[in-house]
Amino acid sequence: MRLAAADREDAFAGFGLPGAPGSDAFWAAAGAPVAVPDGDGGWVTLFLWRGPEPVTVEFESWSDPVPLRRWAGSDCWYAEVRMPARLRVTYRFLVGDVSYADPFNPAGAGGDRSIAATPDAPEQPHWPAVGADAVLPVPRARIRWASERLGGRRTVRIHPAGGGGPVVLLLDGDDWLYLHPAMTAFDSAVEAGDLPPVTLVFLPAKDRATEFTCRPELWEAVRDELLPLVAESGVPADPERLVVAGQSLGGLSAVYAALEFPELVSRVACQSGSFWWTPDAPGSADPLGGPAGGAVAERLREGAELSGLRVAFDVGEHEGRMLPHCEMTENLVERAGATVRVSRSASGHDRAGWRHALLRDVGWALGE
Repeated sequence: MRLAAADREDAFAGFGLPGAPGSDAFWAAAGAPVAVPDGDGGWVTLFLWRGPEPVTVEFESWSDPVPLRRWAGSDCWYAEVRMPARLRVTYRFLVGDVSYADPFNPAGAGGDRSIAATPDAPEQPHWPAVGADAVLPVPRARIRWASERLGGRRTVRIHPAGGGGPVVLLLDGDDWLYLHPAMTAFDSAVEAGDLPPVTLVFLPAKDRATEFTCRPELWEAVRDELLPLVAESGVPADPERLVVAGQSLGGLSAVYAALEFPELVSRVACQSGSFWWTPDAPGSADPLGGPAGGAVAERLREGAELSGLRVAFDVGEHEGRMLPHCEMTENLVERAGATVRVSRSASGHDRAGWRHALLRDVGWALGE
């Protein structure tokens, strides 16, 4: 789709924007990115920026950055980006070395990112649109955890959604506190009856590449140090029905824990697990180019009895090279006797696309 000549007053009328680009009427009508059909089953989405300097739109794990074009010497910069069907994506604008959220988009993800979705992307009930400048609610209860096994100190927040219940351990907990409003979403889901009451434990990572790979230290520390502190916190919590929820390397770690610590972890919600991982992969020229399923698949082939495990797998349908790794792991876990749920989200490797699966799959993992 190409824009009309620069002298046309209605160049963006197809996107619902009136007036000449850069005019007062034009900016008064500007809003979140607007998508129109591209004629081939996908979408063309218009991104806008207002300012004097060149700007680029950068997407999270979906597309290369796209430079915006300036409209005829005005303060209007624009890009028409082709998107596939069913896509929700996090993006930001780069001006020089500084990143910004989209000032026209009410759906933010932290201070310098926004979320866009094609019209056919499924809704995400319970997740409110929050602006990039919003201060998200933080649980009152917190634990100061000085771990002997992991080293260092970290603050672990605890929230009893609906009064508390089974523990839901959210790996990468700070992302779910400060970028995406998980506390609000879980409260809403419990109130609507879509989830039973749960106790959320937001576990922050200090070194994801070390803590969330196939190593026992994190899970020994969770078992021997963190969960006893949760039990002593005074927040109603049932650690006997623990759900571990993790994404990317966190998803890898959650499934590893179910394999190696079955007495601790028997319920998992895994989104886009990094099952390409092997000890040598991070330093290779092509980390995803190794055997399908990586180290976890190798461990599963050695023999595992997982009849007590409930695990929900989700991965973005636009993740491309991640899919064979995830599919191999899903199949091997099911063959080992686990009760498995498999789904695909309308996203790439992006937390904005994992949000609905997080709520849905925690609820499923707690089923019998």
